[in-house]
Amino acid sequence: MQDKILILDFGSQVTQLIARRVREAGVYSELHGHDMSEADIRAFNPKGIILSGSHASVTEADTARAPQVVFDLGVPVLGICYGMQTMAAQLGGKVENGLVREFGYAEVRARGHSKLFNGIEDRKNADAHGLLDVWMSHGDKVHEMPPGFKVIAETPSCPIAGMADEVRGFYAVQFHPEVTHTKQGKAIFSRFVHDICGLASHWNMPEYIPEAVAKIREQVGNEEVILGLSGGVDSSVAAALIHKAIGDQLTCVYVDNGLMRLNESAQVKKTFSDNLHMKVVYVDASEDFLGQLKGVSDPEQKRKIIGRVFVEVFQRESAKLANAKWLAQGTIYPDVIESASAKTKKANTIKSHHNVGGLPDTLHLKLLEPLRELFKDEVRELGMALGLPREMVYRHPFPGPGLGVRILGEVSREAADLLRRADAIFIEELRATLVTPPLEKRGGGGSLRGLANHRLGTTTSPKPSRSISPSRAWV
Repeated sequence: MQDKILILDFGSQVTQLIARRVREAGVYSELHGHDMSEADIRAFNPKGIILSGSHASVTEADTARAPQVVFDLGVPVLGICYGMQTMAAQLGGKVENGLVREFGYAEVRARGHSKLFNGIEDRKNADAHGLLDVWMSHGDKVHEMPPGFKVIAETPSCPIAGMADEVRGFYAVQFHPEVTHTKQGKAIFSRFVHDICGLASHWNMPEYIPEAVAKIREQVGNEEVILGLSGGVDSSVAAALIHKAIGDQLTCVYVDNGLMRLNESAQVKKTFSDNLHMKVVYVDASEDFLGQLKGVSDPEQKRKIIGRVFVEVFQRESAKLANAKWLAQGTIYPDVIESASAKTKKANTIKSHHNVGGLPDTLHLKLLEPLRELFKDEVRELGMALGLPREMVYRHPFPGPGLGVRILGEVSREAADLLRRADAIFIEELRATLVTPPLEKRGGGGSLRGLANHRLGTTTSPKPSRSISPSRAWV
């Protein structure tokens, strides 16, 4: 990966979208904290740099600034919202608290025939000026541009909604091109990475596979790997990728906790053992899980019990594989980003993630995370490129603790069996609605809930049927 875009995160909740937009343009990008050291930035060797938005204000003295090396490397830089403001402040301009704040839709007029916007517009006004529908979220604004910059976009309340020093390749916009509400956002990122940074579209999953395979082989060598196969997208794609790299050096362990989807074990066996010829150890641990969950109603307590028992079962099975030196996990890039922001407290974190850094010390295994550079949509594309069935790669999301957190009250085998059937009916009908008319036009009872209750033999009342108690399973 020689051609890379570096994204410096100042704490916006939508910074991940910037990385995704750049990758959608076929260029590899990584997201790092705004305090990334000069040495690390130079070692990264970016061909372009993007400065993200933030919840903070540049007008406060102790808020974050971009490392000076960003402006000294001689590569193009794109500032977004806060990124624009800190670019202006650091290069000799002025930022002030705006009298009128902009949150939501705005109509921006492009000006100055800049390379960033040239030919990109949603429509023209009566004077033939190009207009863009964008999404704003700011209070501060650039009041005075740095020397060498020109205005490239404006709104009535924000006369400097975009600016550029095209000699140095510095561009900045006050709006957010990364969100879907900015209709030409993809075109703007494509223009920046391709025409301004001069990068070609080499980031795609078919081209990524040989690189990932070589990296796994280099890491693992002749040693053996264990992977906890859940049947979910991430672990399934990780298993397929690792198996392509090292074949029978990989052993997958599938633990049936009694809370899986309908026919999950049979589907996993068919895909991985029968079709892909992987080594898979199947463990029916349903009695262990259901026994530990007996009498427990609190959802969070259920999660902890399910997680703890899984580790215990997995450790027990992995101990039988004495030659294994690696534990593979399906950690993906958002897991890494969210966990990092939760630890540093530098970003407005939406959630932390359980799947990073959860390796039990007692396993004494090295960690292999072959998907940690990929977003979820890229993981799905990789799965398809590896030959996994489309219905597995694009399957409906399923909670990590399984059906245990969808059962209100105590978990029992009877409630799990009922809910398993209901879940299967729901998914079947959900898929059917993608290619057939709505249920009420097919005489299907008017709703998915109604049809599911009918097929399960339960009432169509909006309240759970008493026949489901004491562990009330809901569709």
